[in-house]
Amino acid sequence: MVNLLTAGPNQPALFHKVKNERSILALAVSDAKLFAGTQSGHILVWSLDTYERLASIKAHHRSILSLYVSRDQGLLFSSAGDAIVNVWSIHNLEGIYSIYSTYDVGDVFCVVYSPALQTVYLGAQNTSIQWYNLANKATRPAPDSVRHPFQRNHRFFDSKGPGGAPNPRRMSGSEHFLHDGQLLEISNKDIVQYAHNGYTYCMLLAGGTEGATFNDEMLISGGGDGTIKLWSLDPANGGAISELKTLESGDDSVLTLVLDGALLYSGRLDGEINVWDLETCQLVRRVEAHTADVLTLCVGYGSIFSGSANGVVKQFNPRCECLHEWQAHDQLILASFVTEHDGKQIFVTGGNDDCVAVWDVGVTDDKAKAPTFTDNVRLLDSLTQLVALRTVSSKPEYAQDCRRGASWLKGLFKDFGADTEMLTTAENTNPVVYARFRGKDLQCKQGKTILFYGHYDVVPAEDKQRLWASDPFTLRGVNGYLYGRGVSDNKGPVLAALYAVAELLTDKALQSDVVFLIEGEEESGSRGFQEAIRNNKGVIGDIDWILLANSYWLDDDLPCLTYGLRGVVHATVQVTSERPNLHSGVDGTQRINEAMKDLISILAVLSDSDGTIQIPGFYDPVLPLTRAEDRRYAAISRALVSRDPTRGDAHALAEQLKGRWREPSLTIHRITSSGPTGSSVIPHTVTATISVRLVPNQSTSVIQAAMTEVLQSAFDDLGTSNKLAIRIDHAAEPWLGDPGNEIFRTLEEAVVDVWGPVVHQRRGSVPAAKPQLNDVTTNGSAYTPRTTTPGTSASLTNGSDHHAQATAGEDSPISPTSPLGVGMLHSPTKKRQPWRPLFIREGGSIPAIRFLEQEFHAPAAHLPCGQASDKAHLDNERLRLSNLYKSKDIFKRVFRDLPSK
Repeated sequence: MVNLLTAGPNQPALFHKVKNERSILALAVSDAKLFAGTQSGHILVWSLDTYERLASIKAHHRSILSLYVSRDQGLLFSSAGDAIVNVWSIHNLEGIYSIYSTYDVGDVFCVVYSPALQTVYLGAQNTSIQWYNLANKATRPAPDSVRHPFQRNHRFFDSKGPGGAPNPRRMSGSEHFLHDGQLLEISNKDIVQYAHNGYTYCMLLAGGTEGATFNDEMLISGGGDGTIKLWSLDPANGGAISELKTLESGDDSVLTLVLDGALLYSGRLDGEINVWDLETCQLVRRVEAHTADVLTLCVGYGSIFSGSANGVVKQFNPRCECLHEWQAHDQLILASFVTEHDGKQIFVTGGNDDCVAVWDVGVTDDKAKAPTFTDNVRLLDSLTQLVALRTVSSKPEYAQDCRRGASWLKGLFKDFGADTEMLTTAENTNPVVYARFRGKDLQCKQGKTILFYGHYDVVPAEDKQRLWASDPFTLRGVNGYLYGRGVSDNKGPVLAALYAVAELLTDKALQSDVVFLIEGEEESGSRGFQEAIRNNKGVIGDIDWILLANSYWLDDDLPCLTYGLRGVVHATVQVTSERPNLHSGVDGTQRINEAMKDLISILAVLSDSDGTIQIPGFYDPVLPLTRAEDRRYAAISRALVSRDPTRGDAHALAEQLKGRWREPSLTIHRITSSGPTGSSVIPHTVTATISVRLVPNQSTSVIQAAMTEVLQSAFDDLGTSNKLAIRIDHAAEPWLGDPGNEIFRTLEEAVVDVWGPVVHQRRGSVPAAKPQLNDVTTNGSAYTPRTTTPGTSASLTNGSDHHAQATAGEDSPISPTSPLGVGMLHSPTKKRQPWRPLFIREGGSIPAIRFLEQEFHAPAAHLPCGQASDKAHLDNERLRLSNLYKSKDIFKRVFRDLPSK
């Protein structure tokens, strides 16, 4: 499928794409949901807000051929190759009715519904049109189950085989009916046999509504005989149809119909579109539209959209002039729909390449109505533009892109009404974008100001190994996720916070100032950031709270709040010999002080065999585990294990998290040497890159000095002639917030309000083991060596490969589940309780957070926006749309509510 985000001017762009395992044969749209009928008989349901899969319903035993949403948005009708029409509640997706004919109708190609007459009409493979009046169902005789299609013999499949012995198909009782809705049997008198001299492929209803061209409602059908028929509807006779007129234009099958006022457009087997004037019943025009069959037509926003059997879509104006043509699908386009949602005009297509594509067909002319200034449409548009800027801070070749990114971001802040300024940093580093939004300051205390910190720079995404599914710097929507470098770290969260403030300004609800400090060097150690802030404290002013959003949940389902980070000291240790590179065979002897041996010897003194760091006094400042903190770890591990028993024992998981979050660690990242790789060389120079992760109450300056002293002392003890050099490359202080302070309490309330009940639950096949009493640590010592197998972030997401629930198969158990820990399917009638966020710590480091706290004497809090499987810094980085939008809503509540506390 072609991604047209970089296509010609005003050409429709691929806004989002959702993938499935089987062909998409039918589409329908309600105000908030997108429905697709599949080859396997499933109805798939997605949110139009976030394109997340909401449900997968096994609706029919054979391919679904038609979907229809009632005008009042209350009912969904589905028809299929199993000769059944099912009626569903759009609200709870439960089956209400199952309608069938006593005739062998074959495939039911199309279904429509008249709310005025409460009558369902279906067009079938046996050339008939049949109907059922729901208003009269109480007066109808009870259906005879013997006449149900699942019970009676099929003329072909149940015919006698060799020898004359019948071998009828029989389905088990559970396979007969896929929902508990009421069975409704079409009366033999509510049928027009041979409505067409060919299959009845398509139908639509015209007139009968306010503003319609025709006063009386009528049914229009198209058939395999090449004719279009107009039918009157008799309200006094349960909506019975009578033929009014036949429109003939050749023998090629009429495969699709769409109405625009009095003009009727028909798509035909040979690629032709016919235009009829229904007021005069005259053929106005023949359009040679496609080289393949026209399978679907839509009308909307002054355009006609046609989809063909070769995957091509064409957009025509009312004069039938082709405006745009593009390859929308790899194969057949079998369904399409035009709608508007959240101010965006979209065209939806589905095909037998197993994809549903959502195209932005909004008018792009300057005179056209622009979307609401602060809506999600513009947020997504801004994120698309920001991701396209290659703001890689670690590579000099992207220096201009970084400057353009800073300027673009400054301009966006200014557009929303902020006072903006570029804060210069060190030479050859990127500036900090400063912006201040001024609130009304009417109801809150004077001078209350919230500082939001973020960064616009990203790590490289060269994609030399072709690991990205698409261009890393072109935002791409797939299965409810946005893919692109920086979308999660940290461009998406920054824009979510910005748009939250913008919406408060629009609502005149921003009571106090919000300051943004968005740096461009975070991915390169925040070079120059501290100096820039200290030099501009007069511009920034007093700060009362600090908020950032630069991390992720523990898994893909449970919202979190981060209250602690480890610090880090990165160092380079180098040993240099007085001799050049030597050959080990020619010059090797134990009398030579080899640089590699010396380096390994001194690195070995930093830790013992069980990983305990041997720097004197290293663990002395480590804070002991409090009971409150221990309860948080227990709550986290219970929550994770209850949602996915494959994670094992909750107690063991809690110990793993303690090791990653509140215990220091030392890592040797790499050792490099001079001379050719893999050769028999005694290197002249050997270099090791190491890091020490620190925990709150440890000081980077103290640890740097102690580590340097230990290494130097060990080197001196060797009595070697080589030279030692130790360089501190980067240091970041650890941070520990107070989960009980005002900003965390406000964040917690906002998360509960926005996310509400957490309904996704994974099902594991391995039960969790019960913790043994002797496994439980009861002492409160600051540090105890752990013997449990360490966990990783991948283990918490079960090795998620970016498909998670958004790409779950049709048969996956993705129905809504009960609140956490209940372990049963959620009942729509039972109120779900909101789940409070998990208070977590993290093992990583963010240099700016502790610095900002100390510099402004203000408490900080951290809202993770993304999921554990977002893969920040890796290929195919992503952010779920719902996380982006909900993060914006959380920021909005915090910016609104916190200053008044």
